[in-house]
Amino acid sequence: MIIMAPVLLILLGATEILQADLLPDDKISLLPPVNFTIKVTGLAQVLLRWEPNPDQEQRNVNLEYQVKIHAPKEDDYETRITESKCVTILHKGFSASVRTILQNDHSLLASSWASAELHAPPGSPGTSVVNLTCTTNTTADNYSHLRPYQVSLHCTWLVGTDAPEDTQYFLYYRYGSRTEECQEYSKDSMGRNIACWFPRTFIHSRGRDWLAVLVNGSSKHSAIKPFDELFALHAIDQINPPLNVTAEIEGTRLSIQWEKPVSAFPIHCFDYEVKIHNARNGYLQIEKMMTNAFISIIDDLSKYDVQVRAAVSSMCREAGLWSEWSQPIYVGKDEHKPLRQWFLIVLMATICFILLILLLICRICHLWIKLFPPIPAPKSNIKDLFVTANYEKAGSVETEIEVISYIEKPGVETLEDSVF
Repeated sequence: MIIMAPVLLILLGATEILQADLLPDDKISLLPPVNFTIKVTGLAQVLLRWEPNPDQEQRNVNLEYQVKIHAPKEDDYETRITESKCVTILHKGFSASVRTILQNDHSLLASSWASAELHAPPGSPGTSVVNLTCTTNTTADNYSHLRPYQVSLHCTWLVGTDAPEDTQYFLYYRYGSRTEECQEYSKDSMGRNIACWFPRTFIHSRGRDWLAVLVNGSSKHSAIKPFDELFALHAIDQINPPLNVTAEIEGTRLSIQWEKPVSAFPIHCFDYEVKIHNARNGYLQIEKMMTNAFISIIDDLSKYDVQVRAAVSSMCREAGLWSEWSQPIYVGKDEHKPLRQWFLIVLMATICFILLILLLICRICHLWIKLFPPIPAPKSNIKDLFVTANYEKAGSVETEIEVISYIEKPGVETLEDSVF
């Protein structure tokens, strides 16, 4: 123990001396970086660059830099290199600061800040577009083996409230290092562009980069203020509905199957929702699953319509939009008759019931005889008459007298009539 005590004291002293040499907090002075600049390198993208202070005392230490974004959105991070790329909207301007820092386990040494600013682009207030929205959609490309799926882009916006009538807007998008200008616009009644359609883009539906969209404009009467926006693909990607949905009923088992949507994502990257509607009682059943098949126990006396929709699973990317529901598939028996058919049945039954009641009333009260009394029979029966015709010729050829005698049976008056 007596021998170990001096050894421990020596080690502790050496440690303190080493720390004092490495992190001489009271002797080193940190200086701010120099030549700090902000440069626009693309749509909604800037490059921050600076240099170490040439007067900075060189020690056997690793200096770092702290970057603070002030506008348009506050952010704070640290880096060891002397440049930083930042993706952000720029129509509101951009400002940032950077300083030199030195950290240890006990304290943080930092220099003063070096700052730079990028002013907002010029333009009259109220002239920029408003309500800019964009959606993407994936389609199959049977003509390309390198990229079997193509992503389309559709954006819409409203004209600025104070924009002159002759204002015309133009849209650009950037994804990664690719930038494109819109070629297909939709116009309002005054001929101003209010929507854009890209049938094919450089966007990768499975990518994680931000989609940057810029809409600027021109007018003879006023400077149009540009507007840019950033979109996360998972938030605007409109997934296609599942394909080949089928439904079959076997007894009380309803079996539903489908295929994954048209998408660059593999089959295991989808969540599904199945909607089963009972047309008989209006009951709606919605089930969520990760497989492409579902079996439900049902009432085999009812008719059902079945629909399925899909969304990319959070296992493959951040949660996004659900697809539209697939076209309904109708299965089962329809025990209920349509409302019109029921109405006709009830109407005919009501009419028959009313006629039956009227007939019973007429029979009980002898109304039929009172309303339609019988016609009395004639006194003489014409069928009992015997007709005898006698023809006589008298005088000249021109005149012919026909005598017809009607002779009744004995006891009945004889009628005679003459025709000239």
